Amino acid sequence: MESLYVIKIGGNIIDDELLLTAFLKKFASIKSKKILVHGGGKLATRLAEKLGIPQQMIDGRRITDAETLKIVTMVYAGYINKNIVAHLQSRQCNAAGISGADGNSILSHKREKAGIDYGYAGDVDQVNTDLFKQLLDCGLALVVAPITHDGKNQLLNTNADTIAQEIAKAMSSSFDVSLVYSFEKPGVLLNVDDENSVIRILQALYYKELKESKKIFAGMIPKLDNAFTAISQGVKKVIIGKGEELDQIIAGKAGTTISQ
Repeated sequence: MESLYVIKIGGNIIDDELLLTAFLKKFASIKSKKILVHGGGKLATRLAEKLGIPQQMIDGRRITDAETLKIVTMVYAGYINKNIVAHLQSRQCNAAGISGADGNSILSHKREKAGIDYGYAGDVDQVNTDLFKQLLDCGLALVVAPITHDGKNQLLNTNADTIAQEIAKAMSSSFDVSLVYSFEKPGVLLNVDDENSVIRILQALYYKELKESKKIFAGMIPKLDNAFTAISQGVKKVIIGKGEELDQIIAGKAGTTISQ
């Protein structure tokens, strides 16, 4: 099957124009079909502060009230998304920016968790694989903003890591999918204080041992749990690494590769 890269970037790159420019140069050079999923960075928080709209986070996730939903939609699906698309066009990488509402691409439901009201936050129900395939077959690189909808006229703010994972799983029936999580560290570290301690290949049994011995720091566990879930559901490869090293990650020379 043909290769497809689904790559997620976070705020550490989005918030730094120089890092973003360098990253997108490397992304544009990927010859295979490719989808970039982005988060929101700090711009939404700064705009909310300017407008006097208080922000609340629980377990690293934004509580999305009605006013915050307006802000994240404007920032994520608007400025950030189109800024990335414009960058890619300048690199002769023809790109289309979409949210989950566009083309009915990602259908979600409002998150429900006992005791916690996340507001207008969404969890993914369905990815429109036909639409994604059609757009990819047109030669477009896709840039996906983390705003979805419920099919009932309600937009939902949805975790970008989750969107990347769900797209990767859904597309794995048609492509050999490599899912790349880009973050500020060069990979999964055996010693969180030593960036030279990257675990190059992390298998399920070794991961279990590291969790039991508390050698994996708490913030990485949800990301790694998601990675192993993706592998178990058809994704060919999951790689976690530093966004600035994307070319090396694609070449198999950097980052942590997750395997069963």
